[in-house]
Amino acid sequence: MAHLNLFVVLIASLIYFTSAAEEKYTTKFDNFDVDKVLNNNRILTSYIKCLLDEGNCTNEGRELKRVLPDALKTDCSKCTDVQKDRSEKVIKFLIKNRSTDFDRLTAKYDPTGEYKKNLEKFEKERASAKPLKA
Repeated sequence: MAHLNLFVVLIASLIYFTSAAEEKYTTKFDNFDVDKVLNNNRILTSYIKCLLDEGNCTNEGRELKRVLPDALKTDCSKCTDVQKDRSEKVIKFLIKNRSTDFDRLTAKYDPTGEYKKNLEKFEKERASAKPLKA
């Protein structure tokens, strides 16, 4: 009987850790039009203010604000491919077009620069993984 109880505990633990390892962030916003936000200064500013605790947040903004620290900490390991692509697009856009806001967001979410190193590594890996155009 003790062996059966141990077996049940082991199976339950395995199931729990397997499902936790495969956990991803919600995909309910994967159809969200990121280009619409990036191309509308008023909307983009609203999202930035949300992330900086300087304004109200939409549902999408609250979700982003909730998962952003974990995504940075885990190198976006729970992100779907769509989320990774969109994150890269937003980061590049902010660096190029809204560098002051990007610096403010970085100061809040990555004050030690710890995650910036991971971002640079991620960028290099993505660049090397993309096929070269002939």
